Amino acid sequence: MIRVTHTSGLEPSLLPVLRQLLDEAFDGDFSDDDWDHSLGGVHALVYDGADLVGHGAVVQRRLLHGGKSLRTGYVEGVAVRADARRRGHGATVMAALEDVVRRGYVLGALAAAEDAVAFYAGRGWLRWRGPSSVLGPRGVERTEDDDGALFVLPVAVRPDLDGPLVCDWRDGDVW
Repeated sequence: MIRVTHTSGLEPSLLPVLRQLLDEAFDGDFSDDDWDHSLGGVHALVYDGADLVGHGAVVQRRLLHGGKSLRTGYVEGVAVRADARRRGHGATVMAALEDVVRRGYVLGALAAAEDAVAFYAGRGWLRWRGPSSVLGPRGVERTEDDDGALFVLPVAVRPDLDGPLVCDWRDGDVW
């Protein structure tokens, strides 16, 4: 079963369960900033019976590209419990999130872990080939370490995948 709801619709008792799922799925490499980035948007929760086995969220961000500020649905916190992987739960999460992106944003975007690149590409997400940057406190700063890990899902815009892409500032990992 899938449940799609805004952060405000999540029961307070569910938040620590979600956080634990993400901590375990990311092998302890899911920071407080990563958690914060996953809140304030729309969540897709996948259940196997009464057990929460998958999660993902779409939060609004502004990406700068081609002289425009693009209202972007940014995908965060996609995870499936280890013992429930390879059963289609990740695809179920992403189908719900892609629906949110297509209905509410001009562009979808995400930063993919290397082991998830084929998964996102297989769903039609396009790898960003151009340089990435962040509009930080000191102006535009390159984020070379993120080059090649960014993917977009065009909705109402057709971006130049070889052009520069700039994200808005946030604490922790900016992408």
